Amino acid sequence: MTGFSASAVGAETWLAAGYCLAVVGLAHIIDALARRAASVAEGGVSGGFRYHKDHDAWRCPQDQWLWPRSFDPDNRVTRYRGTPSICNACPVKDTCTTSSSGREIQRAVDSWPASEAARFHRGIACTVAVLGLVWPLGTALTGPGPDSLLVLAAAVVMALLLSVPLWSHLRRNPAFIPEGMAHRSLDDTVAERAAAAATLAHRRSSYRPDRREPGTETTS
Repeated sequence: MTGFSASAVGAETWLAAGYCLAVVGLAHIIDALARRAASVAEGGVSGGFRYHKDHDAWRCPQDQWLWPRSFDPDNRVTRYRGTPSICNACPVKDTCTTSSSGREIQRAVDSWPASEAARFHRGIACTVAVLGLVWPLGTALTGPGPDSLLVLAAAVVMALLLSVPLWSHLRRNPAFIPEGMAHRSLDDTVAERAAAAATLAHRRSSYRPDRREPGTETTS
């Protein structure tokens, strides 16, 4: 029985093996970029607000708290809102929110990579990893020598091992639903805001100060 000989392996076999591993590396890069984009987006949405897990609430730069108000089961986010009277009197309200119902912040209840967005991007990464196996498997079917088959098998096994972290969280995780919180979809929340704004506008338009111009007092 002779040992392994690299010189007996054809150029196409080396290219197929290298392609397989390179594509798995590309899949990891896609996953990492998606994770980074999600982190940047979450930081941009918070806008200086800091989430306190022990209170399940956000604290704004003006040292006020935003408490959980509702849970959206469709988008799997919890919505936090500040007290309207405090937000409306805030000196930096114009740069924070245009809502008269208080500043709102959303937080996804599913951490990466269990969230729907993460599952979508991770699915793409896994698809790319699978495509990386096509060339070496196709080359193996052409009947190369034993040394070439060994190289191809080693590349496929290594690619599968490297792709395990991508597949590990792709399966459906048990759905977590916060308890003791009203469930409102995005449409319900938008309708609620519109109703609150209409009520506030009606109150302002119907308010009449009880004043009389000087000299208009009536005498009996």
